[in-house]
Amino acid sequence: MAINENEVEGKGRKAIGAIKETVGKVTGNEDLEAQGSAEKTAGGFQAGVGKISRKVEEAVDDAKRELKKPL
Repeated sequence: MAINENEVEGKGRKAIGAIKETVGKVTGNEDLEAQGSAEKTAGGFQAGVGKISRKVEEAVDDAKRELKKPL
């Protein structure tokens, strides 16, 4: 099964957050650094939730296939 929407969006948010955090550090903008750090964390969490969701769906699909096999 392909990665899902939460995984994609989460990875994007994580990357944007990392960029904001770095720019904040380089420019001395503590607010931007904190915002970037928070966004990076939230993105990582969202991507993780998406991955768990995908793994559960894969496990359910595997179980369905096993149940359809003849005895």
